[in-house]
Amino acid sequence: MRTSSAELLIELERSRSRGFRAQVEDELRDAIRSGRLAAGALLPSTRALAADLGVTRGVIVAAYDQLVAEGYLAARPGSGTVVNAAPKSPATTRRRPRDDTEIVVDFRPGLPDLELFPRGVWLRAIRSALQTLPGEDLGYGDPRGLPQAREAVADYLGRVRGVSTDGDHVVVCNGFAHGLSLVVRALQDIGRDVFAVENPGHPGPRAEIEWLGARWRGIDVDAEGIVVDQLGGSPARAVVVTPAHQFPTGAVLSAPRRTALAQWARDVDGYIVEDDYDAEYRYDRHPVGALQGVAPDRVIYSGTLSKSLAPGLRLGWLVVPAPLLEPIVAGRQATDHATSSLVQAAGAVFLTNGDLDRHLRRTRRVYRRRRDALIAALARWLPEATPSGVAAGLHVLVTLPDLHDEPEIVARARAAGVGVYPLSPFCTTARSDDPPALVLGYGTLVPAELERGVRLLADALR
Repeated sequence: MRTSSAELLIELERSRSRGFRAQVEDELRDAIRSGRLAAGALLPSTRALAADLGVTRGVIVAAYDQLVAEGYLAARPGSGTVVNAAPKSPATTRRRPRDDTEIVVDFRPGLPDLELFPRGVWLRAIRSALQTLPGEDLGYGDPRGLPQAREAVADYLGRVRGVSTDGDHVVVCNGFAHGLSLVVRALQDIGRDVFAVENPGHPGPRAEIEWLGARWRGIDVDAEGIVVDQLGGSPARAVVVTPAHQFPTGAVLSAPRRTALAQWARDVDGYIVEDDYDAEYRYDRHPVGALQGVAPDRVIYSGTLSKSLAPGLRLGWLVVPAPLLEPIVAGRQATDHATSSLVQAAGAVFLTNGDLDRHLRRTRRVYRRRRDALIAALARWLPEATPSGVAAGLHVLVTLPDLHDEPEIVARARAAGVGVYPLSPFCTTARSDDPPALVLGYGTLVPAELERGVRLLADALR
């Protein structure tokens, strides 16, 4: 398959074992190295190139992000992605093998261990839902979701996360990105079309905001979370935050910052979108309560089962302040109408029976052992590395000495069979003066694999 763009001539082979994203990366590297793509050349938008190649947009976003991290491309908010004019060192221009190096240890962040999914318990929940679900609940119901699902979510969030709500203000959705799209549309309709995002932070919300035609501004994160003082000087009237466990730094939004953020929202008549993506996984103490409990009138709370169970369930929820409830429900009605009734009903059974509580108790022990194994391996094999963030979640941010840059570290690790992920693609501004850092996920790796991966990484860097 070939693009119709004569400037790129990207050719994908579906028969190759190498994934589409890696093929796009290879083809763009070749084009830049050979001079077919000159410095300053503007690349197609991720949406246009994805459509041209017949792949998902996420494939192109990931490929562009990787090449930005390696220095081949430069992302300029508002003006697209261009070929980087900066000279490249020999280490960053070395040809990477196309189909050869097998990744034996992959530290990809953001993934739970899907082998831990409680299949038997979920099967019982589905059977129970099928036996008790009224026929009318299989029709076109309330866009907010099944009443029993919304009540189960409200009860769980109030009990476990300190969220102040009831079932009437819960909207069941298909994960965080879907919920965010509903929120962005609703806020755009009332004039809040500039969103603040965390820097560094996950690129997903930025892409979603752009896709919907809104704008975003990066706001720095430090050891206490998002720097609220910077919001005052921005045009943003909405902000997307991860207060319980900031992604990717691992910081927890401090009590003074929580108060200041809520006050900012009230002062500017704005809203806070709280992404509570992995708050249940805190290993050194009980997690802090949701920010929503501090300002339920200003916080749109978002949670999912993507990290605790599996992203493939596509089950999440919003807790919506009263003024935004009607426009968000109207947006849901106008788009996909509702989440699968059967999945909702099974999720309600899973929550009300305490199955999620039991699953979390079991998996917390598993993930804590894995995090401890990663930290111990870093201390043993890479003592110069500095992990940061609280003991929580499924990833660790690791800062390295300024002996190598991030693209060189990624290339050396890959040559050794280790997949590591630089911090740069998560940042909204360049990190040229900052030490190299990696976002290492451990959710899918057992302790022996974590030990091996860190040892191979250390050998590669030395």
